[in-house]
Amino acid sequence: MARRMSLGVLHHFAFDPASRTARLALGEAKAAFEDNPVRPWEPDCVLRGLNPSGMPPVFVTSERERTLTLCELPAILGWLEDRAGAPFLLPADPVERAETRRLVQWFARRFNDEVDAVLLHERLEKPLLRLGPPEARALREGRDNLKGHLSVLEDLLSQRDCLAGRRLSQADLVAAAHLSVLDFFGEVSWAAWPALKTWYMRIKSRPSFRPLLTDRLPGIQPAPHYADLDF
Repeated sequence: MARRMSLGVLHHFAFDPASRTARLALGEAKAAFEDNPVRPWEPDCVLRGLNPSGMPPVFVTSERERTLTLCELPAILGWLEDRAGAPFLLPADPVERAETRRLVQWFARRFNDEVDAVLLHERLEKPLLRLGPPEARALREGRDNLKGHLSVLEDLLSQRDCLAGRRLSQADLVAAAHLSVLDFFGEVSWAAWPALKTWYMRIKSRPSFRPLLTDRLPGIQPAPHYADLDF
């Protein structure tokens, strides 16, 4: 079988939720791309010359013989939606489209500020940057905040097939990307959230998700069920 031509290069950090979302979206678009893992905190990181903020993900592609440097997740998702020429990960239904945008923004702001900035700082950033051991107080705060967010997701998925309504959307990929990083560290008690668990199992079984399950951090073992599709 002939190899598909690469659409571009994705510069990403494997345990950054936004980078994971970009990988999922490209996978759902069945777009072949070159994978370039980066370490954004290092002074010689290629991102510093591509994105003024220095943040991942950055997707470098070309269109009409012109190089496009798509900096960060909204630009990548928007470009994929425009390129599809029809509703792709933004539903055609105006209500579901608005709900998708609401949920994406919720994860970008509140979930990131109240959960990721606390738990992932303690569990991920501190070991990588050698900032010392996790603080028990911060872990408790982050876990309490996480429970509140998971409760909202459980309520939504008790009434819907997907987060924003009837079909897969950007909201599902964004949520799955954030939760998958937390799940690597065993921070999600799935048994307490049955509707959320069923939804996550479906997302986790999609071909676009499988590359994420091979991601590893040196010296850190994932939760035993992390790569199990039927956990």
